[in-house]
Amino acid sequence: MGASRRTAAVSVALWTLAACPSLALDKVSYGLNWVPEAEHCGFFQAKATGLYEKAGLDVELRPGNPNVNMPLLVASGELDMGMGSSFTTLNLVNRGIKARTVAAFFQKDPQTLVAHPGQGVSTLADLKGRPIMVGGFSRNEFWQFLKARYGFDDEQLRPFAYSAAPFLADKRAVQQGYITEDAALLGKALPEPPVSVLLADYGYDNYATSIFATEAYIAAHRKTVQAFVDASRKGWEACMSGDPTPAMKAILEIVPTGGEELFRFKIDQMKKRGLVDGGDAAALGLGAMTDARWKSFFDVMAKAGVYPASLDVRQAYTLDFLGKR
Repeated sequence: MGASRRTAAVSVALWTLAACPSLALDKVSYGLNWVPEAEHCGFFQAKATGLYEKAGLDVELRPGNPNVNMPLLVASGELDMGMGSSFTTLNLVNRGIKARTVAAFFQKDPQTLVAHPGQGVSTLADLKGRPIMVGGFSRNEFWQFLKARYGFDDEQLRPFAYSAAPFLADKRAVQQGYITEDAALLGKALPEPPVSVLLADYGYDNYATSIFATEAYIAAHRKTVQAFVDASRKGWEACMSGDPTPAMKAILEIVPTGGEELFRFKIDQMKKRGLVDGGDAAALGLGAMTDARWKSFFDVMAKAGVYPASLDVRQAYTLDFLGKR
């Protein structure tokens, strides 16, 4: 009789778990900063290989696009967490919205300035005074860094329509770019690879491919945030030192543009340039951040007038989820 009751109890418990999967996994929504691409490898790797599930998470990776304001969706509570950069939470805090960056998986921002070969450009100094095509959004970010640190001037600015056509049509042209795709996307239309000047190599210390959330969400879901950071780190470790094929398949199934060739080129650039495992991550592990770097980046941007000097940069991030630093 006792055995029958125990059997019945086990059956009921198993049925309950099957009928209510939400009891087993915590649902998490994470907004990407763009459509799925290789620059999101670690997150898709963690999802495709079951790392999130093993961490007790049911993760939705929400694609972005130019018309989606991910910081607003996170701030409003429509999304739990989002992908951003140092600017993201500094901007939110500056507007009175309490939010913090909890990890950063790109130690080097991939932002570049791109020139044609054979035009006397090899370093950032060679671009001072030259006309440069820069988008409206970027004019409030890396352009302010170039003005404050290297004396670039607004007179250099030219419109950037997110099209390669104007650049390819003029050998003297210079435009903003991305080190993970410049040579792959522009090089095929040029006799030689373009010259890409990576701003991170000149002190542009913006953390990118970050994880951020509101303070309210972090306070109410600390274990979930920690699990997401840890599983994402494992995903990025697999992308950088293992086989990123699971992530590649998942990404290309959603956005096949560029195919495997472009995906692997991007991963190769991340490795060669130390985008993920360079910087603070070299000593502290992937996703790492430091107080010193946040302060130095903020000081430059405050000098440029992007933020008031009175803003408390420490309100824009936390190191609590990165282990002892």
